[in-house]
Amino acid sequence: MAKTSSPFGDFDPSKLFDPAKMMEFPKMMGEMKLNGVDMEAVITSQRRNLEALAAANQLAVDGMQAFATRQAEILRQTMEETSSALREMMSAGDTEDKAAKQTELAKAAFERAIANMRELAEMVATSNGRAIDVINRRVAESLDEVKSMIAQRREK
Repeated sequence: MAKTSSPFGDFDPSKLFDPAKMMEFPKMMGEMKLNGVDMEAVITSQRRNLEALAAANQLAVDGMQAFATRQAEILRQTMEETSSALREMMSAGDTEDKAAKQTELAKAAFERAIANMRELAEMVATSNGRAIDVINRRVAESLDEVKSMIAQRREK
């Protein structure tokens, strides 16, 4: 039976995701000495990247919770309005009155549905925009940090 060899040699990439090893990673990176690279600055920059990602994720979660809450409010309101509309329609007089009332109620329901869809779409767009703004700011900051690191290296 032939022994299969890994393209990684003795290195086991699955061990990179061992939680105990992951906690040691910042320490190992801090101890690494690469010519002209401030590993502490790199680690700090990456920590800020993760913080920005967490903040963006929280904004997205908050936005989706607000969306779901508003959607539930709209559903409750629609059910109440539908019930009221049915009572109104049944109390209308003759067939022509009922048809006129149905048309009026259908038009009002359609207009509310469009307004509700527009409101929900704006909520999603606003929430996404806030999350993206956090990431965009961090990307700009990160690029400035890299530029600063390069400038510091040139000065040495």
